[in-house]
Amino acid sequence: MPYNEDRATWFDGQGLWQHVPESDWRDWNWQLKNRITSAAQLEQFMTLTPEEKAGCLFANHKLALAITPYFFNLIDRNDPGCPIRRQVIPRGEEVVMAEEEMLDSLGEDAHSPVPGLVHRYPDRVLFLVTDRCAAYCRYCTRSRLVSNAQDYNFHPEHERALRYIEAHPEVRDVLLSGGDPLLLSDRKLDHLLGRLRAIRHVEFIRIGSRIPVFLPQRITPELCEIFKKHGPVWMSIHVNHPKECTQELKDACERLAYAGVPLGNQSVLLRGVNDEVDVMRALVHRLLRMRVRPYYLYQMDLITGGSHFKVDVRKGIEIIRALRGHTTGYAVPQYVIDAPGGGGKVPINPEYIEKITDDEVVFKNFQGETFRYPLKSTPHRPVEASPAHGVMPAELFP
Repeated sequence: MPYNEDRATWFDGQGLWQHVPESDWRDWNWQLKNRITSAAQLEQFMTLTPEEKAGCLFANHKLALAITPYFFNLIDRNDPGCPIRRQVIPRGEEVVMAEEEMLDSLGEDAHSPVPGLVHRYPDRVLFLVTDRCAAYCRYCTRSRLVSNAQDYNFHPEHERALRYIEAHPEVRDVLLSGGDPLLLSDRKLDHLLGRLRAIRHVEFIRIGSRIPVFLPQRITPELCEIFKKHGPVWMSIHVNHPKECTQELKDACERLAYAGVPLGNQSVLLRGVNDEVDVMRALVHRLLRMRVRPYYLYQMDLITGGSHFKVDVRKGIEIIRALRGHTTGYAVPQYVIDAPGGGGKVPINPEYIEKITDDEVVFKNFQGETFRYPLKSTPHRPVEASPAHGVMPAELFP
């Protein structure tokens, strides 16, 4: 059934946790302490499928199970195919390894000069500041190190990474990621952002975070003051389905926006979650209403045990084609593949250009109509008129 955007509501409430005082519910530390982290806890609230039970048994050997009460409320406990449920509840399919899948699918370790720092692009670095998240996405690119379930023994060394950035003046852009940087305390974030701002050649600081989606309570006035102090700090959040666009997320995004944080969204194209045009259109429209610009739509990385999420690239192109021209350009994300093994992000676009010659470009628009854009100008004499009419006299032209 097509996703009906008009009938969707901005979910707001405590759901299964109605008995909890509102002051606790709105406390991000309470949310973290009361995460669901085992099959036994899940089964207090829902009936797990055999696939989910098998996945929970394997989770602590691949990627930990953790779901905040807030995000768990968004799951349809009566629908095994619920798109929120698929993202955070383990499945037995995670043990199935395809030949092309890799532990380090983006080749980050090969581009890591110091622990926790990836320097792949000439002018920017990825700074992995923690291995912890508020909840764990089952398709996580860094499942090898996030939550340390695979005994990867990842220990970011902030000072060594900062010294590396200080010693490399070509680095003008620093992206904080992990794990999730917003799980750091206010004090640590304040220190880290302050150190980066003190490096004169660092022009651009970004944060990649799913905390606003999993834990909007973390976006406190105190945190927003830190962003104001060290701004501009840009942030990419990670929303995959319109059901995630709750009133609480909307409020958190507004707090960030009012603190001067420009917001973008990165989605991953996932089978059974957002691989339909109606769902993606509803998502990008909701994002704009929350002051968030759709930025990237990622083809899922070739992580081990992720094949059950994989979507045909042609489907992704079809979705972009269905958005382009049919909604505002601000709502259309860039569809990319992060090249396996460490080649960086490569745009994957529908083919609009039919041919390019020395004389013209021939292309189709979103409706399939053909147009030509000339590349060579054909000289001609201008229309003769008086200066009063805004046209220069012909004798002024050679």
